[in-house]
Order: sequence, then C-alpha cells, then structure tokens
Amino acid sequence: MDGMGPHGTKVGLLRVLGPAHVWALGVGIVLVGEYMGWNFSVGKGGAYAALIACWFAGILYSCVAMIDSEVTSTVASAGGQYTQAKHIIGPLMAFNVGLYLVFAYTMLEAANAITAGYLFSVVASMTGHEGELDQRPFIILVIMFLAWLNYRGVLATLTFNLVITAVAFCAIIVLFLSTSGVLGGGIMDHANLFEGHELPYGWIGVLAAMHFGLWYYLGIEGTTQAAEEVRSPARALPFGTLAGIMTLLIAATLTWYVCSGILPWEYLGDGVDGAVAPLFDAARLSGSTGLVWLLGFGTLFATLASANGCINDASRAWFAMGRDKYLPGWFGAVHPRYRTPYRAIVFLVPIALIFALGAPLDQVITFSILSGLLGYTFMPLNIILFRRKWPLETIKRGYEHPFHPVPAITLLTLCGVTFFAVFLGYGTQLVAMIGFYIVVSLWFHFWRYRFVNRGAQFTMPWPKPRGY
Repeated sequence: MDGMGPHGTKVGLLRVLGPAHVWALGVGIVLVGEYMGWNFSVGKGGAYAALIACWFAGILYSCVAMIDSEVTSTVASAGGQYTQAKHIIGPLMAFNVGLYLVFAYTMLEAANAITAGYLFSVVASMTGHEGELDQRPFIILVIMFLAWLNYRGVLATLTFNLVITAVAFCAIIVLFLSTSGVLGGGIMDHANLFEGHELPYGWIGVLAAMHFGLWYYLGIEGTTQAAEEVRSPARALPFGTLAGIMTLLIAATLTWYVCSGILPWEYLGDGVDGAVAPLFDAARLSGSTGLVWLLGFGTLFATLASANGCINDASRAWFAMGRDKYLPGWFGAVHPRYRTPYRAIVFLVPIALIFALGAPLDQVITFSILSGLLGYTFMPLNIILFRRKWPLETIKRGYEHPFHPVPAITLLTLCGVTFFAVFLGYGTQLVAMIGFYIVVSLWFHFWRYRFVNRGAQFTMPWPKPRGY
C-alpha cells in the first residue's frame, strides 16, 4: 500500500534523481571499502595477494554492473534485484534476493557505524584523551541521524551523499599524489616492505584474500534501488552504475598502492591491533597535519556516505517486499509528505544498532559479504533467462551489456571461487547463513506466500515471454 496525500489521493515515491545521484549512491556505499575492511585481505595472503584479489573482484563487480545496468534500465521499480527476480524468475527467488539485499546493506551500515566510532576514539586519543571515549554513543548517533535524513526525503539524502562522496574520493587522490612523489618527496617503500613477503602463504593465500577483496566494491549494485526515484531510468541507471564501477576501480588500485607502500603488511592485515582505517593511518605516517585532517574527514565522510546509502537501499528493498505482500503490507507505506518508505526505514534501525553495538567488525563485514555474494550468484541465471524470454528485439533496453553470456559465466565462476575462499576462513558462518536462508524460504513457501497477490506480481508492460 502507498501513503495517502492531503486530498485522499495515493502517493508514491518521487522521481527527482539524476545520473549524479545514482553515481553518489553506488560509489557512496562502496567507497568506505577503500577506507576500511579491504585490508583484511592482506592478512589472509599478503600485500600482493590483496592486489590480485582487488583486480579479480573488480572483474566480478564489472560483470555485476553491466548485468544490472541492462536489467534495471528496463525493470525500473524500487527493490532492484528483488524486483528483477520477481519478474524474471519467480516469487521464491525474489523473496530470497530481497532478504540478501536487506541484510547486505544493513550489515554494511553497522560496519560503517563501528568505523565512525573508532575514528572518534582515535581523534580523542590524538588530543590526549586516550581510552576515555566511549564509542557507543557515536555509533548510535550516526545511525539515528542518517535514518532521520532518509526519513525526510531522498533528494536531500543523496545530494548529501554526492557532496561527501566526492570529498572522500578526492582525499584518496590527494594522498596518492602527496606520498608517491608526484607532489613533493615520496615516502613509499614497496621494495623493502615486500622483500621476502611477496606471497607469505603461497597461492592459497591469494584464494583466501578473495573473501575481503570484495570489500573494495561491495554495494555498487545498490544503484538499482533508485530505479523508481530517478527521472530517466533508461539513461541515469546505466550511466551512474558504470561510471561508479570505473571510479571504484581507480580508487581501489590507488588505495592498495598507497597503503602497501607505507604500512607493513603485518600491521595492514591486522584489523584488531593493526589498521582499522588504513588510509587514515597512512596519512598519519606522512608527517603532514593537513593530510591527517583531510583523510580523517575522508574516512568519516566515507562511512557516513556508505551508511546513508545503505539505509536508503535496505529500506527500498524492504518497502518493495511489503508493497507486494511478501512481508506484511504495513511496510509498504509511503510518507504522505516526504514521499519516503518511512516505516521500512524506522524498522531497520534497531537491527543495525544490535549488530553495530554487539558484533566484531570482521564478523559484520563477513555477514554483509556473504549476503551480497548470494545475491550475485543469482544474477547470471537472471540475465540468461531475461535474454531468453525477452530477446533484444522484443523490448527496449536503456543499455545492452556486451559479449553475452561471457559476463554471466565469468560472474558465476568468480562467485564460486569466492564462496570457497569464505569457507576457508569463515566456514561456520557460511553454513549458518545458508541454513538461515533455507529456514526463511520454507517459512515463505508454506506460510507467507498465501498472502501474496499473484495477479499483481508482473507490473512491467512487456510482451509475453518467448515460448509462452
């Protein structure tokens, strides 16, 4: 159900966003992965393994971006991959994909809040108050403030994301130029830092590093959640998504280069007693107060932009599922004034707080990565069925991804490799999560599906699928 306007008319989400907002949503969610989290891959296999994982994960997410751009420029509705699955595969797959999205973004939001709390504690210690600052109030404040911002309207939310994401990205560029020797003297020393430690755990370490290599790009697929709120989905979604993945490929490579050239790999790969925010740590070793402040704000802005985008995307997926009665219809309401899915936004706040306040950072990151990875595994089947049921000449697409089905096969292969990498280090969590999704699938099949309006599922004005 939608909200009611002042004269009893139904209201829906506002179409007010452009390509820059889509870019800010995708890059804003992900850029925090350059500021924290990716460095766990160094601990798994060394610095070179982290670079290899970075580039292979970049291939994986380039496939995700291309596939998403084609399907979402055609299925222009809130819910992103959930709505794609509903139209192309079926209700059970759609329900699971919707949950993958919600948990991936909510866990990423929690990880961002943890990092923001850590940053405030570091600033306190730098000013002579080491060990005196309680991070929990700052974690709560970050989540509550961004939930309020999302509640009040999507245009202000993503305009805020656009500004702070641009600042955070420029901070990485400035740090690279300032420490590599391009501007002034360079302080990087890759040769000495790598000597004798090129691949400390061999090629199995490269495989294990793929787990956290995803963190460089995790969330770029969130651009699809803006499908119902952009002015021109066929143009804005492919442009914003593909520009976003290109931005992230540059940022990820520069991040690895800077951090691995300044910080010892043992410290860089230790996210507990070592580098929690590696770019910020690299700036502290530069000896420049200006760089420390710039990267401090960059880290804070990246975490805020990511958490902000995660609230936006998780709430859209939850809202879409409520509107379709996959979840209680109460969640499908739109605020009559702000035109936002306000009930979905408010409902997900305590879930994020529970994980942000009570779980270790690497466990939260793993929960987010696994949920995202399950969603990526569905995409190859999705695009193959989409092309088979509605070939290129039958419906107009805003973007047609090239070399089909090579991206789908590549994506499926890399997902399989990453699942194995996750199993090596977090096998218990992987099995527990798959078990959780099996249980909720049974709940949906035997109980919730009876409430779904089957006749209202297919909402796109497409011709009948080929063969039907």
